[in-house]
Amino acid sequence: MAGIRFDKIRKRFKDVTVIKELNLPIHDGEFFTFVGPSGCGKSTILNMIAGLEPVTEGKIYFDNTVVNDLTPQERDVAMVFQSYALYPHMSVYENIAFPLRMKKVQIKTIDEEVKRVAALLGLNDLLQRKPKELSGGQRQRVALGRAMIRKPKVFLMDEPLSNLDARLRIEMRAELKRLHQDLRITTVYVTHDQAEAMSLSSRIAVIYQGEVQQCGTPIEVYLKPANIFVGEFIGSPPMNFIKGTVLNIQPLKINLNGIIISPLLETSIGKTSVIIGIRPEDIPITDKKSDESIEVTVALIEPAGSFNWVDIEWNNVRIKGAAKVDADLRAGCKAFMKIPIKKIVIFDADSGKRF
Repeated sequence: MAGIRFDKIRKRFKDVTVIKELNLPIHDGEFFTFVGPSGCGKSTILNMIAGLEPVTEGKIYFDNTVVNDLTPQERDVAMVFQSYALYPHMSVYENIAFPLRMKKVQIKTIDEEVKRVAALLGLNDLLQRKPKELSGGQRQRVALGRAMIRKPKVFLMDEPLSNLDARLRIEMRAELKRLHQDLRITTVYVTHDQAEAMSLSSRIAVIYQGEVQQCGTPIEVYLKPANIFVGEFIGSPPMNFIKGTVLNIQPLKINLNGIIISPLLETSIGKTSVIIGIRPEDIPITDKKSDESIEVTVALIEPAGSFNWVDIEWNNVRIKGAAKVDADLRAGCKAFMKIPIKKIVIFDADSGKRF
């Protein structure tokens, strides 16, 4: 296993700068995820770790060794792609065994290792099948098995679950997490699916336009987004954003769409205009009026199983909240909400950064 460190990494394709500057450690044995929208540069980072793309500037370290000039084989990484890249003419057994056969490992050892990996992945009964006889989830497990059998220093995974249906993705997420807990191999994962990143990772780095917007544990990034982009990208549905005007600094008073709120904030605000961020699940919507509740109009109701997402109109501002399934709410009718002062996040309206 190995820790990875990026030291002033830049990547350009001709005149286009894809990675502006990357300074980041990935700890030994960590499950680390780069998450961001398509085209943000996350797959390029993975390819640079693997040695498939040269860096333009800076150094990549595995532990204390610079690997810039090492081949993918010399770096001892195993990669799992979005496409399973299995050999169609080979059985599951032969696909998993292939990396060891290339190393000319003894037949007995190969057999033992294939059966060990197959047992870990629940593939024992499928070893003689060809890839075309497998489901998508089974093929992905074979691809994982072929990477695992090498016992690499680093696993690299480039959107490996995106070809699976919703149910299989959830099942494979749990499978990947279990495998990582068992093997403790440093894993670098790339996805545009923030739910995947949140559920799998020890830490995540949110990438946008070739820059790390925030790096931290999933709960840190979710509860304390560094800027408006992170607050909007991480979380489903995304965070609500409402314009506010600072009326007083000490104590802090903000006019939020016609109501006055007094949030506690450690950092001093030197701006008049702010953006208030509130997660939809933190805004309770009900059909009953109570103290401190705010009257709103229901615009849309989206059933979500054990609760409902509710779009509401509040003084010409549309936001989303959550309601119990038994609440008597209908589109076009009145409802009541509360602003959770302790759950709000305050952003600079100009820079978009969190105070």
